[in-house]
Amino acid sequence: MREVRTLLDGRGLLESPRWHGDRLYFSDWTAGEVVRVDLAGHCEVFARVASLPLCTAWHPDGRMVIVSSPDGRLLRREADGSLTTYAELGRSGWNDIVIDGRGTAYVNRADFAPTAGEAFRPGWVSAVAPDGSVRRVADDIAFPNGMAVTPDDATLVVADSYRHCLLAFDIAPDGGLSGRRVLTDLGDGTPDGICVDAQRAVWYADVPNRCCVRVAEGGKVLDRVDLDRGGFACVLGGPDGTTLFVVAAEWRGMTESEMVTPGSGQVLTVEVEVPGAGRP
Repeated sequence: MREVRTLLDGRGLLESPRWHGDRLYFSDWTAGEVVRVDLAGHCEVFARVASLPLCTAWHPDGRMVIVSSPDGRLLRREADGSLTTYAELGRSGWNDIVIDGRGTAYVNRADFAPTAGEAFRPGWVSAVAPDGSVRRVADDIAFPNGMAVTPDDATLVVADSYRHCLLAFDIAPDGGLSGRRVLTDLGDGTPDGICVDAQRAVWYADVPNRCCVRVAEGGKVLDRVDLDRGGFACVLGGPDGTTLFVVAAEWRGMTESEMVTPGSGQVLTVEVEVPGAGRP
């Protein structure tokens, strides 16, 4: 049986793992921190942002862009560690982000507050151009969650958690989206954070089913890693790109005062065969 290793534990609600350079970066929503950790488990706080959700992406220019959900802004971390406003999204409730190789940022939001028990309304994806202008490019996504861009910058994949599927869109040179289609029907799978690999398969993390699953277009299951707690997101990285990093925690529920059991957040690693590609 393949070994699942614990790189880091004792954290809160973890999300948005991103491999960059020689380290993993992830968000601890409970602490309001973006943290980086090396493969020996040594970690440090990279940025502090009081945001829930708290998701990040790396811009092609090498700077991190951070979703500041409560005030509807994208922040950029500068070389001196300061945070500046990259774009004004408007409203609140923004969730995940991915940036393609041209510098277009895709940010999504659900049009209701599940943590407050609001009635469901479908959400959307907005594109943020390198000049900071914002436009809506995809609608009617029940609960948009993790996103990934294929290595050729031609396809955006969006996890729709409530409809239990992965959606795909063609990316135009100007950042617009078209050709909406269901890439993979996941049955009872509930996709959260996702990543793509060099064979264009998608890994998705699943909270209620406590696993990470690799699927091909059309739905064939190619690999599966079972967990003892909810899997919130995953990314491929490491020296060879074949380490699957998974952030996981014991899920309590969106309307609970603490959505995960305190101290149950972990960063896990699993070695896989096909390296990561694309973004994140």
